Amino acid sequence: MTNTASESTSERGTATGTGTAAGTAPDSAAGTAERPGDPRYGGTLRLRGPGGVDHIDTASAYYATSAQILRALTRHLFAYPAQDDLSAPDRSFTPVPDLAAEVPTVENGGISADRRTYTVRLREGVLWDSAPPREVTAHDVVRAFKRLPNPVSGAGALPYFTTTIEGMAEYCDAYRAAFEETDPTPKALAEFQDTHDIAGLRALDDHTVEFRLRRPANDMLNILATGFTAPAPAEYDAYLPDSMEFRRNTLSCAPYRLVRYDDRGERIVMERNPVWRKETDPIRNQYVERIEIEVDTSPVPEMERRMDAGEVDLAWSYTAVSWDRPKPGQDAPARSYPGFALNPYLVFNLRSPNAGRATSDRRVREAVAYAIDKVAIGEILDALDAPNRPLGSVIPVGSIGHRDDFDPYPTPGSRGDPGKARALLVEAGYGDGLTLVAAVRSIGIHQKVMACVEASLERIGITLDYRYYTQAEYYGSALSNPDAGRAGAWDIAEPGFTPDWFGNNGRVIVQPLFQTNDVPGTTNYGGYSNPEVDELIERALEEPDPAAADELWHRVDARIMADLPVVPILSFAAMTSRYHGSRVRNPVHVPQIQFFDITNIWLDPAT
Repeated sequence: MTNTASESTSERGTATGTGTAAGTAPDSAAGTAERPGDPRYGGTLRLRGPGGVDHIDTASAYYATSAQILRALTRHLFAYPAQDDLSAPDRSFTPVPDLAAEVPTVENGGISADRRTYTVRLREGVLWDSAPPREVTAHDVVRAFKRLPNPVSGAGALPYFTTTIEGMAEYCDAYRAAFEETDPTPKALAEFQDTHDIAGLRALDDHTVEFRLRRPANDMLNILATGFTAPAPAEYDAYLPDSMEFRRNTLSCAPYRLVRYDDRGERIVMERNPVWRKETDPIRNQYVERIEIEVDTSPVPEMERRMDAGEVDLAWSYTAVSWDRPKPGQDAPARSYPGFALNPYLVFNLRSPNAGRATSDRRVREAVAYAIDKVAIGEILDALDAPNRPLGSVIPVGSIGHRDDFDPYPTPGSRGDPGKARALLVEAGYGDGLTLVAAVRSIGIHQKVMACVEASLERIGITLDYRYYTQAEYYGSALSNPDAGRAGAWDIAEPGFTPDWFGNNGRVIVQPLFQTNDVPGTTNYGGYSNPEVDELIERALEEPDPAAADELWHRVDARIMADLPVVPILSFAAMTSRYHGSRVRNPVHVPQIQFFDITNIWLDPAT
């Protein structure tokens, strides 16, 4: 998942409040709690920070801070529980039923004997906050999948679905072709979706969805636990995907509903969804009355001061953290962490026409790879008190296919090799210098990282021309927009990417970032495409033997690094402990969204 972590197995996170109506505390919990560990109901949870969302529409939302908010607004077929003990992967990293009534297995008839058909039965009684309220159905799930390849704001990890679900790739191709020369109006999009089917997806009845797969996929439940599987009500057909009109008319089937969304998401307000019922939701709760989120670019020390003063409850998108030295008011470090992110890395816009198409010249990209002082960037990120280490390949530590000794562009001590880098730049014909357009986030620590990159590149004759973006714009409209790439809006950028899941996660770095995918919403930001890599990915996905699959994923890594569409910089811890205000209780983590589960937090005092 694109970047910017519970009392895990305890009953505190998921069992309290069962059976109570939304917005209503049990009689014994109203006002004050009976015991110190009991939840309090009410109050306003206040998040402040530079976060921003890339999208609210679940068809395209793929940024960590978006997922942190959507945890309160949406449901998925399956989801990950909030936990504080990540030492038991079978609990921490195994999806559990969310909208689904049970985990499908061969034994219960949910998975066919050849493991190519999944039948998912939905919970009954899950309601949309529509007027009047109505039940979430299998047809809403099918609609969600049909919306994923829309040409306005599509899914960043579309290959998860095109390589697994029968007919999904063909449906996506037809959708794309239908709008090559046609304006994508809401009516036209809805008409296409209503008149075209996905061969391997159908609603058997109002509460049953059937998926037929191209091949067995042992990570299918992980795929169905991604945010893209959130259902979509019929009302969404009236709006362009993720438009401002869409965002201000978002419906909820989760504990909270969106009641305010200011332009550019500078202020977001959620309140209790009055039709949500705890008995239909085994994962979330509805303790606080209201959640207020504001974009705020104050530095970390100021944000910590405001949390200490009781002015802010959670720092949104700030990793104000400590692994082994928790401060007062900071949650203790988790007992383990799941793995590492590819964070940060440099991505080249391979479509850019700038400077004689300089980024299309592999020698230029190789010069950048040899120039970068990775240790210096790690020292900047040491301020976050989370483990990091120099990385020589696109698959980070802790993910299938990683090799500790694989670094095809090594430099002494990972500090860079200016001489070798300069020679490559001269060989490429840029001995007199080169200027690249750098997409930069308007956030202090990211500006520091890019300044460090700039210093490394200046030593070899490359100058950076900065173009600044907010956190949300950076991913939502700059990097993920192929047209902006083709127009030369940027040449080089410094994103990060955290695996969408941990454990059995061979596909989760290379497929979103490097499989051919040049449509709006892509996370293959630079437009990289290599048929050999695409074919190797397909082979790795089909390989039933774990050891053989691991070797194939390493081969994918090696082939990508030979092309060098990106420069890996660090393996960075994918989950950190986080600072929070003193009245925050039950701050339980969800590693997959890199944050607390805000639906499981209560406030003491709840004022």
